[in-house]
Amino acid sequence: MKHFLDIFDHSPEELQDLLDLAIRLKKEHFATGNPPLFKGKVLGMIFQKPSLRTRVSFDMAMRHMGGDALYLSPNEIGLGKRESIADVSRVLSGYVQAVMARVFEHAHLLELARWSSVPIINGLSDYSHPCQAMADALTIEEKFGKVKGLNVVFVGDGNNVAVSLMQISVKLGWNFTIANPEGYDMPAGSIEQAKKVAAGTGSKLAFLRDPHKAVKNAQAIYTDTWTSMGQEEETTKREAVFPPYQVNAKLVSEADKEVIVMHCLPAHRNHELTDEVADGPHSVIFPQAHNRLHAQKAVLARLFGVA
Repeated sequence: MKHFLDIFDHSPEELQDLLDLAIRLKKEHFATGNPPLFKGKVLGMIFQKPSLRTRVSFDMAMRHMGGDALYLSPNEIGLGKRESIADVSRVLSGYVQAVMARVFEHAHLLELARWSSVPIINGLSDYSHPCQAMADALTIEEKFGKVKGLNVVFVGDGNNVAVSLMQISVKLGWNFTIANPEGYDMPAGSIEQAKKVAAGTGSKLAFLRDPHKAVKNAQAIYTDTWTSMGQEEETTKREAVFPPYQVNAKLVSEADKEVIVMHCLPAHRNHELTDEVADGPHSVIFPQAHNRLHAQKAVLARLFGVA
């Protein structure tokens, strides 16, 4: 791998290899600790958006593997404003061995990758969130194993997290369904790409409005905040539209009896997800968050070429 920008950049075999490596590194971490395979390597971390999981999981992934991470705040860089993206990319390439960027515009990641001589990792963009998808897939595999035809259902806004979840689902041969209100669909281009991939992997895709219909036979129900960062001016409008899409006990009861409930966090509790469900027996939201650490170790290891 040269960069890690989007799930659709990688084959099913490459993605499964990353998941297998993540499982091995996770077991190793809890058994003996990971060897210092990243010794002498520094990950530069560019943040345009605040973060808990992305910042800490990447930082600790580097530390656990013997490397280091350097946090770069929005004020320090002013990506594309204080300095051109091309110049930032070429400067950082001479200082660090990889760059993770959490940005507003996906185009900024592509520009960083264009000019960089070191790997660029998408830590989140307005289009996709591939690192989250890898942690999601790791969590699902830990529960159900390597099973084709799993029913993965996303309930809520067709946002960047939904896009990456759809991508990883069709790449690994899972069925993907989304239930979202009209006007909050995933990008048409992403859907068309997914349909082409699904034709080769056997995945089934469904795009519904009714969440109750969507969750029938679901093995995984996934939701996210109704209003993402950068959409704050839409909060009032969205809070009037999304209540029928709340993941609550009634909705969960309509799914498979072994269903897991997922959320990328941070959660607005008792909005998109009730406390009863978030803290209930079907919830895997905290193991899912912790798996960011192990999935990203695998991504870094492959980009560094050390495992």
